[in-house]
Amino acid sequence: MARREGPGALRGRIRRLLAGGDIDAVLEALGEIPARRVASAVIPALYTGDERVRWMAVAALGHTVARLAGEDMEAARVVMRRLMWSLNDESGGIGWGAPEAMAEAMAGHGGLAEEYTRILFSYIRKDANYLEYSPLRRGALWGVARLARTRPGLFRGLDCARHIRPYLEDADPAARALAALALAWVGEAEDCRALEALSADPAGAVLRLGPLEQRTGAVGAFAAEAAARCRARCGDPSVLGGSGP
Repeated sequence: MARREGPGALRGRIRRLLAGGDIDAVLEALGEIPARRVASAVIPALYTGDERVRWMAVAALGHTVARLAGEDMEAARVVMRRLMWSLNDESGGIGWGAPEAMAEAMAGHGGLAEEYTRILFSYIRKDANYLEYSPLRRGALWGVARLARTRPGLFRGLDCARHIRPYLEDADPAARALAALALAWVGEAEDCRALEALSADPAGAVLRLGPLEQRTGAVGAFAAEAAARCRARCGDPSVLGGSGP
């Protein structure tokens, strides 16, 4: 009987797979390993300095936690809580990739999304669990934009537009663009007009629409796309004319 692969060996194998850059090959290989073992082995890859590998880890971990939730919801909750703990000051570390991985898991599993959307959203709210460190906050904002696009209905009742709107004026161009993408799906009529105004923003931003979908462009270009989606969604003729009701 073949000896079971130890934790260290599994982490090394997964790291090599992630570095290969083929997400289909990664998911196929990981699908043959119990999801609980995969989740524990992938999490350390979130801390790598290689951005490409980190985003591969986000995709792999999100997929794995969604798979685990389908098998054992409580085990999936344990992983989600581990990611949440890494964002807590008391953890003593920095939760690189944690908000993004949480969002990716929620995008893939409705039950997780029902339970954890409010928590993820709280990380960008100054009156809640606001993340002071801007790179982590940007990750949470990415997660909000990801879920706004994939599961917009979960944001009803959260007064989400009011809390996302200030990020349209954030000093970070990527944060402005991410806020625009989120408001495209959950914004209100007034946000459509704000997005129209932001379409003149010439600052450059590099964004990921999904963990492995990278786009580079002006904030204004992202805002213009978001404004068109917002107008179509709101169906407000006054927005099209740029005037109030």
